[in-house]
Amino acid sequence: MLWIPRKKSRSKYQRVSLSKLLRSKKKTTVEFEVMLNQLKLEEIIGLKLELASRSIGGKLYGLPVVRAMTSIAQEASLYYALSAAASKREAARFLGLNKVEFEKLVKKYNLIDYFSEQLDK
Repeated sequence: MLWIPRKKSRSKYQRVSLSKLLRSKKKTTVEFEVMLNQLKLEEIIGLKLELASRSIGGKLYGLPVVRAMTSIAQEASLYYALSAAASKREAARFLGLNKVEFEKLVKKYNLIDYFSEQLDK
């Protein structure tokens, strides 16, 4: 069943863009985003793990990387949903979560604070 909103909901979250936030923090550039867009998600994760491994001498032994992937994927999905949806309610629906589940995850990953700098503008 296709969900069609009754009215356009406008909230402070509609102005949130993870891309703009990361650019404002000088963590990405437009050129970097173009290059990143050409990679599969699996390649991006693998590259990030390789780079992290290099920074600690090439060893990730004993770190629960596979177990952490669920949390990593959840947090990434929440970043996207908050930046793509017009409201928190819409973001929860987008992810297939109810309001309580969504709010619990937003609090767990401290996402409101993460986006607060951009929301205050």
